Amino acid sequence: MPLALEALRVLPRNWLSRAAGRFAALRLPGPLVRAEIALFARAVGADLSEVREPLGSFESLQAFFTRALRDGARPIDPADDALVAPCDGAWGESGAIEGGRALQVKGRPYSVADLLASREDAAELEGGTFATFYLAPRDYHRFHSPCDVTVERARYVPGTLWPVNALGLHAIDSLFAQNERIAARMRARRGGFPLYLVAVGATMVGKIRLRFDALETNVTGARAQLHTYPDGVPLAKGQEWGHFEFGSTLVLVAPRGALRLDARPPGGRLRMGERIGALS
Repeated sequence: MPLALEALRVLPRNWLSRAAGRFAALRLPGPLVRAEIALFARAVGADLSEVREPLGSFESLQAFFTRALRDGARPIDPADDALVAPCDGAWGESGAIEGGRALQVKGRPYSVADLLASREDAAELEGGTFATFYLAPRDYHRFHSPCDVTVERARYVPGTLWPVNALGLHAIDSLFAQNERIAARMRARRGGFPLYLVAVGATMVGKIRLRFDALETNVTGARAQLHTYPDGVPLAKGQEWGHFEFGSTLVLVAPRGALRLDARPPGGRLRMGERIGALS
């Protein structure tokens, strides 16, 4: 295992990530915050022209990191059958679920049942489709619905926080099923099929937060939680439903025949709202 990962193995990864989140959320005097944001944006390549609010309105680096975009910055494909990108970022592995397993990277499969923390949920996904999307520090960090859906439940799975960059992906088995995550089960309004979106935490990701629920990750002493919504939580295509406090990963999983994915090679750029496939 690389030296950096050996060091992370013995360090308190979750505590370090919470500390990083608290540091990023420190409220500093206006000139210092503006300088901090400008330096950060320059270092990571964030596009300041897309930001909705004036830079002087942000109270902390964290507030900037979870920024909204100006109206029209991410057009949502209007076609009724369009499956759209749920986030900005880059494509990871995608393809078919075979033998209950998806790919982390080539040669490193992981269990969908472990990812969802539910063998029952995974059983209905055999032969289905998965897609992985990575968010870098420069990216817009809110995530959205890929089609018109109703959220039926959200499961918080406590865990560790390995990095989800190339270093971690190639060295840590079943990384997505080890890291803290929130798995949301949704039902597509077109076709009525179940659709899962899993927001996966990572080293230095302070929190994952939802818009429609107080559920959050990386809480001291946290236990697994399953929140159900008897009346459902409706989300329109492109509607925001959560955000990362620093970068991480989304995994989309759907059953056989539910959709056709127009996958791109790993590393291909992704912009929220653009068409990435079609609903059946």
